[in-house]
Amino acid sequence: MNNHLCKIALLAGLCFSSQFSIAQSSMAIEKHILADQKNFYYIDFSQYSQPLNSLPIGVFDSGTGGLTVLDALVNFDQFDNNTKQKGKDGKLDFSSEKFIYLADQANMPYGNYNATGKDDLLKEHIIKDFQFLLGNKYYQNSGQTSFQKDKEQVKAIVIACNTATAYGYDDAVSFLNKTGLNIPVIGVINAAARGTLSFFDKRENGAIAVFATVGTIASQGYERTLKQQIAEANYTGDIQIYNQGGYGLAEAVDEEPDFIRQNVKGPRGEYRGPSLDNLNYRIDRALLEVYNFKKDNNSLLCDSQNVDDCSIIQLNDAENYVRYHLVSLMEQMRKAENAQPLKAIILGCTHYPYLVKEITQVFSELRNYRGKDGNYVYRHLISENLHIIDPSIYVAQELYSALANKNLFNNQNQGLLAKSEFYISVPNVTNKDVKLDAEGRFTYDYKYGRNAGEIQEYVKVIPFDRQNISGETLQRFESLIPNTYKLIQNFSKENPKTKYIKAADKI
Repeated sequence: MNNHLCKIALLAGLCFSSQFSIAQSSMAIEKHILADQKNFYYIDFSQYSQPLNSLPIGVFDSGTGGLTVLDALVNFDQFDNNTKQKGKDGKLDFSSEKFIYLADQANMPYGNYNATGKDDLLKEHIIKDFQFLLGNKYYQNSGQTSFQKDKEQVKAIVIACNTATAYGYDDAVSFLNKTGLNIPVIGVINAAARGTLSFFDKRENGAIAVFATVGTIASQGYERTLKQQIAEANYTGDIQIYNQGGYGLAEAVDEEPDFIRQNVKGPRGEYRGPSLDNLNYRIDRALLEVYNFKKDNNSLLCDSQNVDDCSIIQLNDAENYVRYHLVSLMEQMRKAENAQPLKAIILGCTHYPYLVKEITQVFSELRNYRGKDGNYVYRHLISENLHIIDPSIYVAQELYSALANKNLFNNQNQGLLAKSEFYISVPNVTNKDVKLDAEGRFTYDYKYGRNAGEIQEYVKVIPFDRQNISGETLQRFESLIPNTYKLIQNFSKENPKTKYIKAADKI
């Protein structure tokens, strides 16, 4: 069976081979994983754990944003657990499954690799994410020089990252095909597009906004998929698609110091976010009243007490990034010819669902905003029933169907969900090549200056603990994804060599 046919068969659950070929391997990292027995990344797939249905499910993202996807899986109940037929039964559908989550925090944000011409490096990171989930290696902590080999391998992989799905899905499935494994891979974009269009009648006019990282927008993954599904499903209305790249927003959620820094009181030189003089992401002084930026707790940094008089403006709060980008989206629509009312906005980055409350609030403000003439400026562009689409629930539906179709559910062990594991990448300080900033993270120039094919351990993957997850981030978890937060706590408690993440540990 040739590679193309086997790839199709793999997706259909029909292809399995105990052998693999690296003759057509497109990336150096693949060759090391598949054939270089002396390399850290090598996996002997002929000895892969069996039976598959007893193994955990792997989930990964470029950071902690993908926990919103995991939380949807953890809380999912749309099927009868006995019959596997549609219909809630009051029992969580994945209650007998264990999850292994990876946050590739050291290499995030993935959305900026395209802008720096490093698509190949991004794809290499994604293959390494697969390698971690498919393998058994991890480090107990960042200072450990020898790795552990007792992590379980996985039976399915959820790419809980829109950018990774857009740029790396096909390459990842191609790599998986070479391993000989017959396991499902679920990406977020197709699932989210189908879910969004379900809110439209076949002849209805309206607009869809894709709010995602700059990299995901540049890939045109959502726009291309939406247009394809519109055509295939024979939608005949005028469905318009608008794109808004949320430059800096995911970074603000994960507190990347180039975009947000807590406890500073004035503008700073290393800031990379929207500003008055940022040519690509310019804060429009004429729209300051519309942005309505938060100003308390150093949320907005400027060189004057009065924002109108500032010659420097820097955003220093995730909500202010939301305000900047949603106003930019509405201005884009306002200036477009014959723009249809916005009926759905896809949160095309896993970090954005953390900010649904803020997004809802800003849209409410914009619907009610009046210009100096007393007329509503944006009301005709925002549907009264605006759907904010979190792709996570649609990913859960597709994962459930994939496991059911391949008979991969674990029906033997209850209580496995509570044993889920959580890992995060950190810079490998024992690698003399890495360049770190004062916060101990990769410098921006180093992160995006690396080249694909230079195979080395840039990072170490270690368990979540209090030293690599901030107090503010934990508060967000506890508030917005409480059930997943409890799983993180439980994993920390069961891991005696980590600093326990406890409920009161918020600062």
